[in-house]
Amino acid sequence: MDTRLTAEQDEIRRTLRELLHKRCGPAELRSAVDSPAGHDPLLWSALADQLGLPGLALPERYGGVGCSVTELALACEEIGRALAPSPLFATSVLTAPLILALGTAAQRAELLPRLAAGSLTGALAVPGPALAAVLALTCGNSGFTAGGGRAGGVQARRVDGDWQLYGQVDQVLDGHSAGLLLVAAHTGGFARSRTRLFLVAGDAAGVVRARQTALDATRPQGRVQLRDVRGELLGDEGVDVLPALAAVGDSAAAVLACEAVGAAERVLERTVEYVGQREQFGRPVGSFQAVKHRLADAYVGVQAARSAAYYAAWASGRGAGPRSGPTPPTPPTLGQGQAQEERGAGGLGLAQALEALRGAAAEGIQLHGGIGFTWEHDAQLYFKRAAGDELLFGPVHRLRDRAAEVAGLFADGEVAV
Repeated sequence: MDTRLTAEQDEIRRTLRELLHKRCGPAELRSAVDSPAGHDPLLWSALADQLGLPGLALPERYGGVGCSVTELALACEEIGRALAPSPLFATSVLTAPLILALGTAAQRAELLPRLAAGSLTGALAVPGPALAAVLALTCGNSGFTAGGGRAGGVQARRVDGDWQLYGQVDQVLDGHSAGLLLVAAHTGGFARSRTRLFLVAGDAAGVVRARQTALDATRPQGRVQLRDVRGELLGDEGVDVLPALAAVGDSAAAVLACEAVGAAERVLERTVEYVGQREQFGRPVGSFQAVKHRLADAYVGVQAARSAAYYAAWASGRGAGPRSGPTPPTPPTLGQGQAQEERGAGGLGLAQALEALRGAAAEGIQLHGGIGFTWEHDAQLYFKRAAGDELLFGPVHRLRDRAAEVAGLFADGEVAV
């Protein structure tokens, strides 16, 4: 097998790492998360104009670069190293693929070029703390509903030929600043209940938004209130949005896995550097055998997570464009079992990556000593990224359980052969 990255992928990662090193250091990071938007608009413009990052996985006919999810995931590994706050995940991983998959020709032609250029940002608004469920990361999403009746959520009804939305959505990634909201809403009453997706302008009349306090400040969230807001139905009347949301969930998990691996690698590097400088009893802390063992275990965890994340990125990008990325081990024939394994690769990779990030960040906090627990040090930001992502997209044991279910690992209580 060939696990090497292509020259194009290496160039994307190298250029992005250099840009983030110059534009997203510790001071710039804290300044960005304290801003009303939660990210640096100048950095976002640089990522869009210089690298074309928002359109990396979009087709060229819509102004994109024409790469696959694999390249986007590898780029997000560098984003994770720097913990760079940006609308990239909400825009290019959650919103744009749904418009590409479900939108009409007119909707794709109008919105995708602007999303690819970075001039328009997007956010997926799912009622309740149900993002992991609607993306089918922790369970099947066939029973998901966007609300209705006394359940609250968001409801949509026709008024004079137009769709009007009413309700509230909390914990929307970049929902407070996105120019375009993709809102999941309940339609059809009780008898013909179903969930549809609607396009809503961020500045539309009746939209009230506010930034929420989040555990992970580098991944900002907003609360969105919709008060009889006019929305445009995404795609045709009869389209079923739940399979598309599940497909987006698998690619989103692969991107998040690579992002978490980048963060885990960086916090481990910083910890190794620190224990090599800090001295106790006249010798560097890193020279003690117990410390070496702990760092070695964290390193093994990060490398194992990288293998799982890269495989998930390859599986998500499979069939989504020209062949690219590291080539995983391939059996003589690709049967149904292997195809099922690929479908569960995203969640499994994300589970392992979040576990590795949490472990590496925890070791970093402890081995930095007293300063590692302070607000002023960056170690706590990496730990909060792991905990915040697990709250939004996990927990780890449910990600693994869902991956095993999708892959058909267990059948009638026995291990499938």
